Amino acid sequence: MSETAVATLIDGDASAFTFGCDYNPEQWSRETWLEDARLMNEAGVTLVALNIFGWAQLEPERGSYDFDALDAIIEILHDHGIGINLGTATASPPPWFSADYPESLPMMADGTRREFGGRQAFCPSSPAYREHALALVEKIAERYGAHPAVRLWHVSNEIGCHNAHCYCEISSEAFRGWLKERYASIDDLNDAWGTSFWSQRYASWEHIRTPKLTVSTGNPGQALDFMRFSSDELLAHYKAEQAILRRHSSAPVTTNFMVTAHIRNQDYWAWAPHMDVIANDHYLDHRLGDPRSELSFAADATRGLAGGRPWMLMEQATSAVNWQPLNIAKAPGEMIRNTLSHVARGADGISFFQWRASLQGSEKFHSAMLPHAGTDSSVWREVVELGDILTRLAEVTGSVVEAEVAIVFDWQAWWATDLDSHPSVQVRYLAQVHAAYNALLGAGITVDIVAPGAPVDAYTLVVVPSLYSVTDAAAQVLVDYVAAGGHAVVTFFSGIVDEHDRVRPGGYPGAFRELLGVRSEEFVPLHPSTVLELSDGQSARLWSERLRLEGAEAVSVFANGPVHGVPAVTRNTVGSGVAWYLATALDEASLAETLARAAREAGVTVPVAHPVGVEIVRRVSASGSWLFIINHTDASFEYRTQGTEILTGAEIGTPASATNETAQNGTLDVPAGAVRVVRESRN
Repeated sequence: MSETAVATLIDGDASAFTFGCDYNPEQWSRETWLEDARLMNEAGVTLVALNIFGWAQLEPERGSYDFDALDAIIEILHDHGIGINLGTATASPPPWFSADYPESLPMMADGTRREFGGRQAFCPSSPAYREHALALVEKIAERYGAHPAVRLWHVSNEIGCHNAHCYCEISSEAFRGWLKERYASIDDLNDAWGTSFWSQRYASWEHIRTPKLTVSTGNPGQALDFMRFSSDELLAHYKAEQAILRRHSSAPVTTNFMVTAHIRNQDYWAWAPHMDVIANDHYLDHRLGDPRSELSFAADATRGLAGGRPWMLMEQATSAVNWQPLNIAKAPGEMIRNTLSHVARGADGISFFQWRASLQGSEKFHSAMLPHAGTDSSVWREVVELGDILTRLAEVTGSVVEAEVAIVFDWQAWWATDLDSHPSVQVRYLAQVHAAYNALLGAGITVDIVAPGAPVDAYTLVVVPSLYSVTDAAAQVLVDYVAAGGHAVVTFFSGIVDEHDRVRPGGYPGAFRELLGVRSEEFVPLHPSTVLELSDGQSARLWSERLRLEGAEAVSVFANGPVHGVPAVTRNTVGSGVAWYLATALDEASLAETLARAAREAGVTVPVAHPVGVEIVRRVSASGSWLFIINHTDASFEYRTQGTEILTGAEIGTPASATNETAQNGTLDVPAGAVRVVRESRN
């Protein structure tokens, strides 16, 4: 869709944020519905997700439909000028379905089935599920496809969150069908999976099953293909629902992705082209060391899935969630800062789970826009304040984020890197991606997240963290980019295997060996407590290699440890470009220093020095630019700029005029915990 696709969900207005929530009216009386609609207007809500888990209400018995309640709430919201993000209700089948089709319940890798009573209690390959789910979607689309309140269709919900991988016999049959389409013959499959190992060679397709738990380690090629199959199987069902909706409605169709640190089940690069609007759910994960920086990464990755265009935050929390070991409430102002971090990084739509806090069920202690405490609460007041802020920032919608640096990130590489029987269980893909991202974030450098093989010619610097698995074609894109004058940084455990998890012979780092001008004979992983000192004073851990130079120069060498004197960081000139290799896991400060040096050499515009915890992001359009400064620290921050601060109305600096052609920067004070958005006056 166009750059203003998210904004136009509201009455065709291309200059307004969508602001909304999930709403579960089935949990409340009809009298409460009217009160909720009034309060939604007070908060500035413009888009409400309905019918996400409505299957049991719409089809309480097999083949018997009741739309009276959904009709009523849609009319109430429509009468109050609120648009509908209408769910297809297929995320969780009702009790009668699981009772009638017990074979549809999902099976785990250990061969046990999960029972009805939670959500997503179905096998994605189940023909019965597909039949009944699509019949329901047909009824919903027929009834509401032309309704003027329906602005967006919401297929299922957080697809694959719980049931992405089913190991039952139905799934085995579907897996075999998928494999037959992927491979021309059983011999090709055997070659791809390396089944000459451990007497695993298949003589017939019918012998292949899903990779349940085995007494030893399983076949990594089979595991990778099963994850690909599982992602594709869920996508196929999404497309089946989408096709029905498009027959009955012209409204855009999407589903809510889960670009987050704890969910990796779908290859969203493969899903994104099928979405009319890219939407993501994101919750701060306090199990991480730095949940705030992970929020920024997720927002940038979601923008990458949107091809750099604006996107929609479908769910977030006003305060605590209910599903972490410790569900931490947000501090005053934190929800607004979190939200505007998403906005700064490209979100033109903001929504929450959920509108009114539930009184029953496993999510009863999940925060909401309207909490248990009601409107006389700090959460409610902050929600109303956010609605006002988004109204004042409406001019930003449709603009895009300015970035000179790209990070290559891949869900399939994540799957492959985290398989077992690798040199070190301490090396995890996402941790290495986050380390590189956080180093750039700390320097104030905004990055785009791109897929392997995506065009990168527009970027000044490309960073490739621990891309263990990569295709020949994707590797060649990076080689051509550097040869044409680009600058790249590749970190350890990259380029090692192809898409079948087959090691590239000839020495590491495999696909990138010639580009980097180095050759490693052997990995030398380390105990996590071991600290490596480098010749330039930097430090590292986890990883080292028996590396030798084959054209590159050594920027630093290991000053201690098992490969003392061997190059640790290298730099290679290729054509008119430069390729760096980091043969170890540099510590936080060392990685930041190295990436900052690579960025400066590449010509990246590095922002003014600022404290860690201050985000500075720019959105631009043909009509102007907007600088977001988000101060997550407990101290005020001053920034030299020139323009109009939108949230306070303050003028900063002296604008250029007919008699004074030079605009003079002024000082913008950003108080502790505050956000400032400057409409820039730029020479």
